[in-house]
Amino acid sequence: MSGSGAALRGHDAELREALSELRGRREELSGRIREEEAERRRLQRRLRALSERLASTDESLARHLAARGELDRTIAETEAAYGKILERSQPLLDVLKGEAGNAGKATEPQSASKGKEKQAHGPKDS
Repeated sequence: MSGSGAALRGHDAELREALSELRGRREELSGRIREEEAERRRLQRRLRALSERLASTDESLARHLAARGELDRTIAETEAAYGKILERSQPLLDVLKGEAGNAGKATEPQSASKGKEKQAHGPKDS
């Protein structure tokens, strides 16, 4: 039995050493797990913050796009109305130019003919 007792003590020592090594590996692994869990929590907080920023940016972008669309419509309507005004004012401008030309022609001969009449008849007082 003394031989088997020594073998048993040897096995016991090896078993205790193996268990100690396994517990050490387990503690090392538990440390890594805690680090990764902490990193995971940090990433989840960051992800929530980024998701909130993304949602806020999406809402703001939608408002800006809608406002730009409204401005585009207003600009298009204004340009179309301005084009119609220009189109409709051209005949009026042509008429005014014609009338201004006619008015200038009409006043020139009358004043020139009055001067000629005075010269032809001579002064009334003489």
